[in-house]
Amino acid sequence: MKAAAILPSRNESATISAVTTAVDTALGNGPTVIVNADSSDTPTTTKNFAATGTRAKKVPLAGLTRGKGTQILAAARRPELADAEVVLIADTDTRNPDPTVYAALLDHVRAGAALAIADYPRYWDEANLTNHLARPLIATTGHDVPQPLAGDLALSRQALAAVLRAVEALPRELSECVDGYGIDAFLLLTATAIGPLASIRIDRPKQHAGSFPHLPAIYHQAVPVLLHLTATRTPPPVPPGGEATMYRVSHRAVEPGRLQTMLTTLESLGQHPDGYDEHPWPQPAVDAWHAVRSGVPAVEAARRLWPHYLRRVADWLTTGEHATPRQRAGILATAHARLHTAVLTAAGARR
Repeated sequence: MKAAAILPSRNESATISAVTTAVDTALGNGPTVIVNADSSDTPTTTKNFAATGTRAKKVPLAGLTRGKGTQILAAARRPELADAEVVLIADTDTRNPDPTVYAALLDHVRAGAALAIADYPRYWDEANLTNHLARPLIATTGHDVPQPLAGDLALSRQALAAVLRAVEALPRELSECVDGYGIDAFLLLTATAIGPLASIRIDRPKQHAGSFPHLPAIYHQAVPVLLHLTATRTPPPVPPGGEATMYRVSHRAVEPGRLQTMLTTLESLGQHPDGYDEHPWPQPAVDAWHAVRSGVPAVEAARRLWPHYLRRVADWLTTGEHATPRQRAGILATAHARLHTAVLTAAGARR
């Protein structure tokens, strides 16, 4: 069974070699290929990739238009991947790449999953888009994936083919989002129509570059895709009471100065939303979901939600600073359950 890997990169010269080596180990001894889809400012990342010894055939794609989705899709369309039965996609900013993680993702797809994705525990001050929006929204489709935006995943050939077909049918505004950070949600939610998903639990957090500096771009590219692909589907029936949703929130100390810088940045990105205290989170997210379901373009619904999301993240950072790991997990699980119930019931929309 031929296996392939896509390594999207942008200025990852310090980490690309280690990631490439770990991925090569995971791919094994059969026919394999690794494609580095690069949009760096200098050729160093591509040069380091090319200089890394591998058993797999290496295909460097340099000078690509910047955009995570653009880069991944460019690699996915390469003829070298046409006969691959399983394709791994791996972040290249990872400082502790583990071949056993990549191998587990590949093995689950070989065993029948349409998509397998890593479930790393996340530190309490990161993964804000995942915890407050992506995971609970995706759960409304019947798929509760702990880390749905994780950059380490594997897809079957059928799932990747479905992605390449579906992206061609997107309206222009959403296609532009998928060309960026919206690709992660798009891959996962498209794969749900092809076969089962597998979430591979990992015990230690991944060491990688922080995403907070890119928060506006990540939000405005990922959230329209999340809203469109979740709100335009027929929701499953509200399940009977069962086990509570579990969130894994790893603790680490955050310097007061760094925390204050994050809060100041959030304040500078948007105005305080009117009515937030009267309709606290997750109600604004529920309203955005219902708005898209009623015909509002997802990009517009995401724009309206933006100031409420900023306030939610600021409140989370302020509250979480003094909370225990168990309390943090409980806060997230409670909001998850409220959003899930409100979205899946007719009474959930605020009039």
